[in-house]
Amino acid sequence: MTYSTHVFDRFADVRVVLADPALAPQLPAGDRGKVGASVAWLRETVARFSFGEDHRRRRAMVAADLAKLEPATLRRLAMSSDGEVQLRVVSTLAAALGIPEPDAVAEAITVIAETYFGGNDAAADERVAWLVSHVEPREADLEVTANRIGLLVQACTATAALVEAASDSDTPLARILHESPPVSDMRRIAIRATRVAGRDIREGDVVLLDLVTAQRGHPELLTFGAPQRICPGRAQAVAVAEGLLERPRTAFADLHHQTSPLLLPNAWDHASAVALVAQGFPVIATTSLGVAAAMGVSDGAAETMEATLMLARRLGQSSIMFTIDAEGGFSDDPMEVAELARKLHDAGAVGINLEDGRGDGTLSSVEQHAAKISAVKAAAPSLFVNARTDTYWLMRQWDETAQRLAAYEQAGADGVFVPALSDPDQIAALSATVITPLNILYSPTGPTIAELAALGVRRVSLGSLLYRSAVTGAVNIATAIRDGKSPELAALSYAEIQGLADGATKPRT
Repeated sequence: MTYSTHVFDRFADVRVVLADPALAPQLPAGDRGKVGASVAWLRETVARFSFGEDHRRRRAMVAADLAKLEPATLRRLAMSSDGEVQLRVVSTLAAALGIPEPDAVAEAITVIAETYFGGNDAAADERVAWLVSHVEPREADLEVTANRIGLLVQACTATAALVEAASDSDTPLARILHESPPVSDMRRIAIRATRVAGRDIREGDVVLLDLVTAQRGHPELLTFGAPQRICPGRAQAVAVAEGLLERPRTAFADLHHQTSPLLLPNAWDHASAVALVAQGFPVIATTSLGVAAAMGVSDGAAETMEATLMLARRLGQSSIMFTIDAEGGFSDDPMEVAELARKLHDAGAVGINLEDGRGDGTLSSVEQHAAKISAVKAAAPSLFVNARTDTYWLMRQWDETAQRLAAYEQAGADGVFVPALSDPDQIAALSATVITPLNILYSPTGPTIAELAALGVRRVSLGSLLYRSAVTGAVNIATAIRDGKSPELAALSYAEIQGLADGATKPRT
C-alpha cells in the first residue's frame, strides 16, 4: 500500500496536528534490537515515540525525573561546567540527577543522539548498553532507565542549538525560540485515520510540520509542542541554556526558579513591609491599591506615581528586598515608563509589575505594552519585569491571554502575571505555554500553594488581600468597641510598631 505525505506550515493547522491523538511521533523503521543494549530498543521504550497508555506512563517517568531538577540549581551547575556545548548540557543534567561520571555519560549520549531519530550504529548500541548498566542498577526497571536516557538524549541536541542561536546576543530566549527555534520541524505518523484542516489522512500516512514557517507572525511557541504532548522540561532547558550563556540573574530572579513558588506578600507602607520581613518573607511587593487608597484616589488611575516613588525610596533606605507595583507605568509613553523604572531601580527596587489594564476598563494594545517592557529592560536591565495582563479581569478569551504573554516574553519580560485566573486546568495549560515564571494571584477559594506548584506556577502574589484585611480588621474592632462588645485583639504593641521604623535585617541584593 502506498502512503501519502502531508506537509503543514500554517500555525493553526500545526496546532491541530500536534493536539490530534491519531497522529503520533514517527518511530523509525527497524527491528526492536537487543533489549537494554541497542538504540532501536531505546526508541521503542521511551515516551518520545510512544502513544496511548504507554506514552502516559513513560511521560510520568520523565516528569518524575524532571521534578528533581530545580532550575536555579541547573543554572548554577551549567555555569560551572566546561567543554563543548552538547557535552555541558548533558553533564549538567546527569550531575543534577545524581548519575555517576557525568562527563562520560555526556560522551555516550552525544554518540546515541546521532542515530536516535533514525538509523542504527554499533557504537551507539554499545553506549546504550553501557548507560543501562551505569544509569541504574541492573535490577532496576529498564523502562525507567530507558526514559531517563531518553531525557538526556533529547536535551542534548535541542538545548545546545538554543544556546548556539543565542550565543552572540542578549536577545530574550523567548524571542530566540520564536525566531530561531532549535526544533525546526516535526514528523508524525497516523496511527489511525483522521481529518485535519480539510485533509483526509489515512492510517500510515506521514505528516510533516514546518515549525519555522508556521511560527512566523505568531507570538506563541510551537517549539515545545502542544497538548497533550507539551515538553515537560521547558523550565529546565531554559535554565541550562541561561547557565551556559552565563546570562546574569539577580537573587530576586533566582527566587522564581525554585521547587516551591515564591509567595509574595504585598505591603502598602514601610511598617507593613518591615513587619512581613520580620516573619521570614525574603522579599516584599507593594500593592497599588493600598498606595492609591491611602491618597484617596482610585487604583489604576495613574495618579500615584510620586507616592509610589516615595514608598520605593523609603523602602530602599532599609535592607528590605522589594518589588514595586507600578500599575501601567503611569504613562502611555514607553520612554516615560522606562525613566520611572530607572528611578525605582535607583531607589533600590529589584522588580516592577507592569499591567496592560487601563483605568477605563480596556487593555493597552499588545504592541504598546511590549514596547514599555522593552524600554524598561533597556533602561534597567537587572530590574525584574513582571508583565501582567488583565484579560481575565475583563473576561477575555484564553487564547488572547496566551498571545499577550508570549509577546511580552519576547519583549523581554522576566515573568508573566495573570490575576483572576484560578481554574486549575487553565492554569496548567497556560503554564505549559510560557517560558518565563508564571505568577498567579492567590485566591482563598482557589488552588492552594502546593496545588499551584504542581500546576507549574512559580510565583504567587497576595495582591491587595492583606491591605483589605487590615482595613476590615480595623473597622471590625472599632465597631465592636462602639457596640459594647469585646473585640478579639491580636495587635502588635506600641513599642513593637515603633521598632519597625528601625527597618529590617534581611539583606537586600
